[in-house]
Amino acid sequence: MWLANDGNYRELRYFTPWMKHRQTEEHFLPRIIQHITGQTKVPFGDAVISTVDTCIGVELCEELFTPSSPHILMGLDGVEIFTNSSGSHHELRKLYTRVELIKEATLKLGGVYLYANQQGCDGDRLYYDGCAMIAVNGKIVAQGSQFSLNDVEVVSATIDIEDVRSHRTWKSRGMQAAGAERYQRIEVPMALSGEAKDFLGDVPISKGIEVRYHRPEEEIALGPACWLWDYLRRSRTQGFFIPLSGGIDSCATSVIVYSMCRLVAEAAARGDKQVIADARRIAGEPSESIWMPTDPRELSGKIFHTCYMGTENSSSDTRGRARRLAEAIGSYHIDLNMDAIVLAVRNLFAVVTGVKPKFRVHGGSEAENLALQNIQARIRMVLAYMFAQLLPFVRGRSGGLLVLGSANVDESGVSALKKLATRLITPIADINPIGAISKTDLKKFILYARDAFKLPVLDDFLNAVPTAELEPITETYVQADEADMGMTYDELSVFGRLRKVEKCGPYSMFTKLLHEWGTTLSPEQVCL
Repeated sequence: MWLANDGNYRELRYFTPWMKHRQTEEHFLPRIIQHITGQTKVPFGDAVISTVDTCIGVELCEELFTPSSPHILMGLDGVEIFTNSSGSHHELRKLYTRVELIKEATLKLGGVYLYANQQGCDGDRLYYDGCAMIAVNGKIVAQGSQFSLNDVEVVSATIDIEDVRSHRTWKSRGMQAAGAERYQRIEVPMALSGEAKDFLGDVPISKGIEVRYHRPEEEIALGPACWLWDYLRRSRTQGFFIPLSGGIDSCATSVIVYSMCRLVAEAAARGDKQVIADARRIAGEPSESIWMPTDPRELSGKIFHTCYMGTENSSSDTRGRARRLAEAIGSYHIDLNMDAIVLAVRNLFAVVTGVKPKFRVHGGSEAENLALQNIQARIRMVLAYMFAQLLPFVRGRSGGLLVLGSANVDESGVSALKKLATRLITPIADINPIGAISKTDLKKFILYARDAFKLPVLDDFLNAVPTAELEPITETYVQADEADMGMTYDELSVFGRLRKVEKCGPYSMFTKLLHEWGTTLSPEQVCL
């Protein structure tokens, strides 16, 4: 038995894997179960189940991904049906890996693979995207939805077990099977197939299908949206709050929330009673309400709260973009200036120390400049939680809101950089829907959402220069994120790919970048 114990998983904290391969022990049952079943003990361990007409083996989630998966030895020992109850979380493009592994598991061996995956939020930061599948001899014959608001989804197929036996007639496979070690068989006096007299000629055998894949931008629209809905209804809160800066990151987070509202509206239009009941409760509707959440903009206005927190450093461009986006998606929008609070903090520091910090463009030092930017970012965080706690009260409801973050994975990976330390609009939040998505993928998502959701306002965000607007704007200086970081977002995405996907450390990243950027940058420039 092999358990997942890296990345997001630490299963060895809770479980000890069974390490006696192809062995079982007798396990005495509790007396209360003995009275019900008439059994005294049961075999416990690594075995397979033998029915009247076939043989079934069980593979755990992580074991599908291991180099020497159990289905290999089980298949050589005659197991024809493999089951996998998986808890595989959603990552962009991950479905391709799952499908190829499932197809490969039965292509060389022959067999039927029943893959069931958890669907929904785990109560934390992970979303499990379902997409149950059935494969026969290397072909997918049934596939469930990858993203759904349903708690349970059943996928079925009609297969001919003789197809598996025909597929296993290769001589080399037979020679390997002849030398395979045996699994203990737990015999069960039942059959999965019917009697010959019960044969239903009008039930066709399931044929291979073309696997349905979502493009990455569609995955961003659907996966985080499903996660947000499941998290919201489980948390028993009344909606979401986000500081809407007028930049593309908080815009992307807001559009994902709007995508969630679209999914809820579609489910309500289909008559999904659970979704309708949850939406009414979250929106603060009375128990006798007959309101139907079939309009995504109306639903957004009830549960999604956006706020532009401006200062003297903010521009009319970002304020206007925030307002137009809020209007387009229907959110409950607030526009405020927090200069009085920022000035009060600066004056307090001046009274206590006798020194009034200045921005760099006004002759201040780097330390003063950074501190004055930090004040604005941290005040926004405090205000976000205050408004999230009290806005439902202001609107005549009870409860509170979840604060959404809007830091993409590239920024999170380099947040220790000095000039990026103040950049995040919400440095602390309850949940962050885009925390695992790169800036490059977010831009593709916004481009997709512009057309798919009919939001032409998103063009303004795609064409805008990313800026934190934490420093004063002068005739000769306008703050820009890429200038602050000393690199472009495309370059930052390359760092993220090498660090997270290719598992590179500092030196191996440097050597790879020499090949990737060596035509335009010297080794010294790559190193810096």
